[in-house]
Amino acid sequence: MNTRGLRSQLKDSVPVTGLCPQAGAYGVPDTLRKGFSSVKNELLPSHPLELSEKNFQLNQDKMNFTTLRNIQGLHAPLKLQMEYRAARQIQRLPFLQSSNIALDTLRGNDEAIGFEDFLNDPAQSEVMGEPHIMAEYKLGVL
Repeated sequence: MNTRGLRSQLKDSVPVTGLCPQAGAYGVPDTLRKGFSSVKNELLPSHPLELSEKNFQLNQDKMNFTTLRNIQGLHAPLKLQMEYRAARQIQRLPFLQSSNIALDTLRGNDEAIGFEDFLNDPAQSEVMGEPHIMAEYKLGVL
């Protein structure tokens, strides 16, 4: 294996924010909320297209904003970004799934049916947390 190519992959895919990115309040990984971590999965993507798929929506938004800026000027993408930010802030309580229908409508995803529409049903989720603990964690009390 070419170690030079591996080094460039590691440099591009690993954030250098801290030694333990999943560390909780006491410097220990929060296994109950985040699950077990695998060092190999954190260092290298499992497939070459994984990074591209992970950043698909971001890349599509950048392309749309650039096109919109070239056609209508600077005000159009700024207005749309403010609307996206306002729509992202609308959430339900932390222990309830939010559908983000306002954000989907702004992006035009409300008319498209994807795999996440029927494979990601919150009613069939096996993960249900304690509502009080999740609300305190979201507010920063815990």
